[in-house]
Amino acid sequence: MKALIVITGRGIGGDAVNALNIIKSLEDVDIQCEIALDTNAPGLLFKKNGYSWHKVPVPQAGGHAATKLTTIKAGIRTLKAVLKTRKLIKKLSVDVVVGVIGGGAIVGCISAKLTKVPGVGITDTPLDTKICTRLNECIVLPEAQMFKQKTVPENVHKSYFPLTKKIEKGDGAKAVKKIIELDTCKIFDETKPTLLFSSGSSLFEGMVVCLSNYCKHLKENNRLDDYNLLLIGNPLKKEYMDLIDEKQIINLGYINWINDLYELIDLAILTDDGVMIQESVACELPAIALTRVKYGRYHNMESIFPDAILESELDQANSKIDEALGSLDRLKNNSKKYSEKVLSANEKIAKIILEEAKK
Repeated sequence: MKALIVITGRGIGGDAVNALNIIKSLEDVDIQCEIALDTNAPGLLFKKNGYSWHKVPVPQAGGHAATKLTTIKAGIRTLKAVLKTRKLIKKLSVDVVVGVIGGGAIVGCISAKLTKVPGVGITDTPLDTKICTRLNECIVLPEAQMFKQKTVPENVHKSYFPLTKKIEKGDGAKAVKKIIELDTCKIFDETKPTLLFSSGSSLFEGMVVCLSNYCKHLKENNRLDDYNLLLIGNPLKKEYMDLIDEKQIINLGYINWINDLYELIDLAILTDDGVMIQESVACELPAIALTRVKYGRYHNMESIFPDAILESELDQANSKIDEALGSLDRLKNNSKKYSEKVLSANEKIAKIILEEAKK
């Protein structure tokens, strides 16, 4: 069997990671995957993993940050995108089309409908959920409001995010070795609890401010030497790094060994978008979901994993981090309630797509 996976974005992180995890899960059930990325996408993640791709227009309205204007502009571009994707579907003779989040989901689902090929929409934003659920089978991810509804249409399935295989099988010793290599100020101490601050592969200003505020809080209370403070991600703007004293923290930059790091750290302070929060739950790692850091978005991850994570606004973060540090065992134990379901998401998504491909 063969699937065409239509993916939003640049093929570097975010939606591309979700798509890659889905692709690998489909390959596990013997479905060959053809990939379609936007014409201008560099596709570095797929190139790094040995995949080639087809080029089609994949308009974006801005996801959760979409406005009426960006939605209208994306809608106009969608017609051209659908026509090109329709031709690609016929050329490749695929058994199923999978549209992954945002424009990729919309283009994939409409194109599948027009070619009368089974389609599955992986939806996570207001617009893709509204459109795709009216056309095909859909899998709604945690950031979609429909995920939080008690009842959903018959063609809609709820699923946690598909995660990287064996995300929970890290090696803490490897993480220690890599941290020591990157610790230019030589302040890392294996005997101390370790805190991780991250907003994903891209480092947003709010997360840097959170870390800066917590450093000041620790210093004022003579606790600055009590913890290893780690920061990961590439800053969206270089000036963000001026907000922190890099003699107080260990800046690891962009890393590709997050599973090893999860095995080492004691508490993660993350943004409240779903993937890294879900990874922390899978690894039974206590975490704080810092809200409204990414373009003001709020996903209410605490309602999806109640009692397993703590949610915090930026101005409450110091007290919430201290609260979490006093409740590590409780948070860790509560995350066990969700870990197995989170880790089985890949298999669940692949099974739904396989069933559609057989129709």
